[in-house]
Amino acid sequence: MWNKREEEAWIEIQKWEEQLHHYEPSDFQLLYDKGLEASFSLLSEDIQRQFFSKMDTWLFHLHALVQNSQFQQDARERILSSARVFHEDVDSISDLHYLSIDKLTFIAEQQIAKHRLYSFSQGGLSGMGGTVLLGSDLPAMTVINLRMVQLIAMSYGFEVNTPFEMMLSLKVFHAGTLPKRLQKYSWEELMEDIRNNEDEYFYKGKEEMTNISWLEQPMKQILKVMAISALKKKKFQGLPLISMAIGAGSNYQITRRVSEFAHNFYKYRFLNGKKD
Repeated sequence: MWNKREEEAWIEIQKWEEQLHHYEPSDFQLLYDKGLEASFSLLSEDIQRQFFSKMDTWLFHLHALVQNSQFQQDARERILSSARVFHEDVDSISDLHYLSIDKLTFIAEQQIAKHRLYSFSQGGLSGMGGTVLLGSDLPAMTVINLRMVQLIAMSYGFEVNTPFEMMLSLKVFHAGTLPKRLQKYSWEELMEDIRNNEDEYFYKGKEEMTNISWLEQPMKQILKVMAISALKKKKFQGLPLISMAIGAGSNYQITRRVSEFAHNFYKYRFLNGKKD
């Protein structure tokens, strides 16, 4: 059974979900979608399948690499240490299910705040306009946001070391990077996954993630690089402040969108598990 605070948190998620479903794209966004789809449709279906299959594979391997890194294991231990401040008997990530929603939210928001700062800093560095910094921005942002989603999951007591949890966290990351007008469809797909596979070790749902709609974010990344390259020579006191602001602001907004989606999803799973 829920307590009063858990009921309030559930209502907050329902309001967010309602806003997600009622979000209306602008005419420009719809026109952009049609233009992107028309451009990509010039490629044969076989080439499109191969391209998106390679993108899915790349994301999966990167996700596993981040998960198994020492950096991530250290962060996992810090989450457990934070949880022991509230309950000294916490030995594993699954023990976090015994903490209150406020305490888990506090732990998750610590991770979110750190990664928004990492993202902001990474954007500022890329805004300095160096070839290496610009070229490394997209991989760095992918790692930052993948890592953040995994840590949000752990903050709510969900280990991401089983095939089901790994795939689910990867799909949450993918959904968070989508334009807001498309996130409602991914949310529904994730709801279906946890309804049908919650107690399974292996993932049995749809594994394909990337498609033409997902390309909007990489395209925005390219436009950001072009803007930074064009403005990097405009300096104030020796620094390209305008291009740095563009890079930092753009990266921050991406991580803000991903963290909002992931936080609501894992909070929903925690509360839904307590209700059941």
